Amino acid sequence: MRKKQKQKSKASMYLSIGTTLFGAVSVTRQLREARVDKDKLRIADGVVHGAAIVTGVALLIREIRRMTTDD
Repeated sequence: MRKKQKQKSKASMYLSIGTTLFGAVSVTRQLREARVDKDKLRIADGVVHGAAIVTGVALLIREIRRMTTDD
């Protein structure tokens, strides 16, 4: 049985999108610097954070689709 989750507001959704974009820019910069420095640990950290951002984007897309179908 699936629990009904509280739906996010549109303002909350836009805030989530903004913070995700900011995180993506930050991770991109971190990866670029880590490659120049040849720092494998920072590269690994950037890849893990990048995967988290991709997952977050997928969750946001799913929530946006739910919002549009419920309206």
